[in-house]
Amino acid sequence: MADKELIEKTRKTADLYFKGVKDERPFDLWKAFDKDLAKDLSLFITGQMYAREKIPHPTRQLVTVACLTVLSRPDELKLHIQAALNVGCTPAEIAEVIFQTIVYGGVPSANQALKTLKAVLLEKGLWHVG
Repeated sequence: MADKELIEKTRKTADLYFKGVKDERPFDLWKAFDKDLAKDLSLFITGQMYAREKIPHPTRQLVTVACLTVLSRPDELKLHIQAALNVGCTPAEIAEVIFQTIVYGGVPSANQALKTLKAVLLEKGLWHVG
C-alpha cells in the first residue's frame, strides 16, 4: 500500500473509532516521547490492524472490549468502549460482552469493566438503569 493511502486509511479509521474521545489518546502520549515511533505505531495499529476488513468494526471493538476486560486494562478499555459506541455497538451489547468474560477473566475484572462502561455512559448521557 502506498504511503499516502496508508496515512489516509489511518486517519479515516482513527476518526471512525476515536471521534469525540476527550481522554488522551495513545497516539498523543507516544508522540510526546517519540513522534516518529508514534507515527509508525499509529500506521500499523490503526491503519493496518484496526482498518482490516475481515470482520466488521463493531465485532472488532467487542473483541477488543473483551480482551481488555480480561486483562484488566481500564484506561485502554475506556477508550475502546468509546470506540465501540462510535462504530454502532449498543451499551447492552458491550455489557453482555463484559458479562461473558466472567467465565475467563473472573468477576473482579468484569466488575471493573462494568464500572468503566457505566462511567463512559454517564459522560455521554447514555446511562439508563436496567
